[in-house]
Amino acid sequence: MLKLPGVSDPRVLARGEWLLDQIATLGTLVLNHVGGGYAGEMAAHRFLSSPYVTPEGILGALGERTGQACAGRRIVAAQDTTEINFSGRDRARRGLGPGGDGKTPGFFIHAVVAVDLEDEAVAGVVDARIWTRGSQPVPPRGSRPLEEKESERWVWGCQAAGARLSEAEQIVEVCDQEGDTYSHFAQRPAKVELVVRARHDRKVEAGEDEEQTCLSQVIAKRPRLITTAVKVSPQKVGDKGRVAQVTLRSSRVRIQRPAKAEPGDAAVLELGLVEALEEAPPAGVEPLHWRLLTTLPVETTEEAQEIVRLYRLRWRIEEVFRALKRDGLALEETQVQEAGRLFRLAAIALGAAVRILQLVDARDGSPRSMSDVLDPRLQTAVVTISKAREGIAVSQKNPHPEGSLAWLAWVVARHGGWNCRGKPPGPKTMATGWQRFSATLAGYLLAMPEILP
Repeated sequence: MLKLPGVSDPRVLARGEWLLDQIATLGTLVLNHVGGGYAGEMAAHRFLSSPYVTPEGILGALGERTGQACAGRRIVAAQDTTEINFSGRDRARRGLGPGGDGKTPGFFIHAVVAVDLEDEAVAGVVDARIWTRGSQPVPPRGSRPLEEKESERWVWGCQAAGARLSEAEQIVEVCDQEGDTYSHFAQRPAKVELVVRARHDRKVEAGEDEEQTCLSQVIAKRPRLITTAVKVSPQKVGDKGRVAQVTLRSSRVRIQRPAKAEPGDAAVLELGLVEALEEAPPAGVEPLHWRLLTTLPVETTEEAQEIVRLYRLRWRIEEVFRALKRDGLALEETQVQEAGRLFRLAAIALGAAVRILQLVDARDGSPRSMSDVLDPRLQTAVVTISKAREGIAVSQKNPHPEGSLAWLAWVVARHGGWNCRGKPPGPKTMATGWQRFSATLAGYLLAMPEILP
């Protein structure tokens, strides 16, 4: 059951869990489709309008689940920001400020998503912030404290990862160039390591008898460690991605605090720097060039390669955003108009987008627990349901360890019509299967209510 802080009414909690399941199952945010009829549609509207339900409460419940699922595991916490822009669909929208273009109503989601470092699968939503901008001009950045700047979200996300994933064996937070702020490094929790793509060619503390230098000059003087293959993730729908041959260099650097940084931040930060440079890209292709700042070791070739691998996993949060937006749940197409209800729907939709990816990730086999997406107390029920979907042939029996996410995904795929042959089940099969599986599970629980007292 979805646990919402401050909400004790079991009807509200059950409605929230149902809404999350329906959105993930049906792959839509159209409430009359999600509800399955007038009564269901009204139930969805009541949940989104409830004064007892907040986006923070929904995200807190999702984050608590993720924290439990990540205990004892090595986790990459990928954070990034996406915009929900209602260009051409802004009529009757209420309570929204300007989006990224400064004019069209919209709002922003800054999310932190956990990725298992071992199998690179999405483990869950850690936390998120959802906000809209005010319509009034703001003072220049240099005159505002950190807490009044949008860039503070990177510090917040790092601290949220440390708090939510406190039981993880290791936490490595990764982000793109927007996260390259001095305070992000200076104010990180002790347990959270960072890998951030550098945006600024920062000044580096010079040694005795050395002239002032910067990151690009330091790394250019370092010897090549290795030329290695790096998988470049797809950049758009239909793009299959590519493999780039990149040269790696690494160095230790001491970064000086910029003049506009927070005065309480450390005067100098000692970090690792890894450069991945594609020296001979294919014709017409922009070369891959990453300069990665990190709190992890970078002295050896293997350590530098690991930094590149960790940064590459940042792409998983981009996949979550694609599943949330036009290529998936189409949050920007929703008919919900009022800002508060939109923010609640966005929080639920973020959890649903992650669940869809989790089931697809697990289809080829995953040792992760089914508790990533389903209450572990339901395992006995799923065992019974799984046996009903198995055939006589060995190929038609669930091959995965009982209680694993792969085991659950097999059951869901069978409910979606997968015949255990041919290509693995895709998102549509998983969505159909989850709908039918949920109905079967609900019937089982009606007959055996003692499973979830």
